[in-house]
Amino acid sequence: MTLKLACADFSFPLLDHDKVLDLIALLEFRGVDIGLFEGRSHLWPSRVFEDVRGSARALAAKLSDRGLEAADVFLQTAPDFVTLAPNHPDAGCRRRARDWFQKAVEFAAECGCRHVSALPGVHFDDEPKADSWRRCCDELAWRCEAARAGGVAFGVEAHVGSIAPTPAAAAELVRDVPGLTLTLDYTHFTRDGRPDSEVEPLIALAGHFHARCARPGRLQASFQENAIDYGRVLDVMGQVGYAGYVGVEYVWIDWEHCNEVDNLSETILLRDFIRNHAARP
Repeated sequence: MTLKLACADFSFPLLDHDKVLDLIALLEFRGVDIGLFEGRSHLWPSRVFEDVRGSARALAAKLSDRGLEAADVFLQTAPDFVTLAPNHPDAGCRRRARDWFQKAVEFAAECGCRHVSALPGVHFDDEPKADSWRRCCDELAWRCEAARAGGVAFGVEAHVGSIAPTPAAAAELVRDVPGLTLTLDYTHFTRDGRPDSEVEPLIALAGHFHARCARPGRLQASFQENAIDYGRVLDVMGQVGYAGYVGVEYVWIDWEHCNEVDNLSETILLRDFIRNHAARP
């Protein structure tokens, strides 16, 4: 496979954004996963979307100046999973979430990025799970069409606390929403003690991939403690013809113990492992 490596700009939240881009270039990545996380990333949707075109062009220039390119734009509409979930029962919340998604598509296209990621939604406790699921599928189908019309691919990250917390649920969601792909992150399943073999079939459904180290009980762990066989992951990517980016995606937040590893060192260690494995005959 032709390896395309990216690094998340939200891996280093204590640096200002220009310094983060400098660091990613210094680390010899070509792609950058751009976080649009309301309230907790360098670029907030509420600020960026005041001038979508201007913000996108400014980012594109910064990336170009450093020999970088946007690999993914990852939209998260609120600091929690519920407030602006795509399948929120309140129609007004859904309209705002749709508006922000449409703007994220425009932002991505304008800065030369061909992939947008988002969270899939949640089960709402005060209604049957089937209702949350049906509304989720409807909303994600709308997003698939909006992304297609904007010239970008769209994937959701099945994650801890989401409507698709298991590999089986993630696969079912893709089956139920025509055109949907996954921004696949093994760690959300590894954290729950699920073996790689249970997650592996999802590689064929992925359009973008997040790589970091994890172990049972920890969503993010050191390379030394890692339980995911990334060599096998890369081999299967080659077998199924995966053509997207592999984004090294450590985060530094006070959630799920995700502020307990050295993101810089761990990014380098995993980068080197992926590079070395991909370079084998």
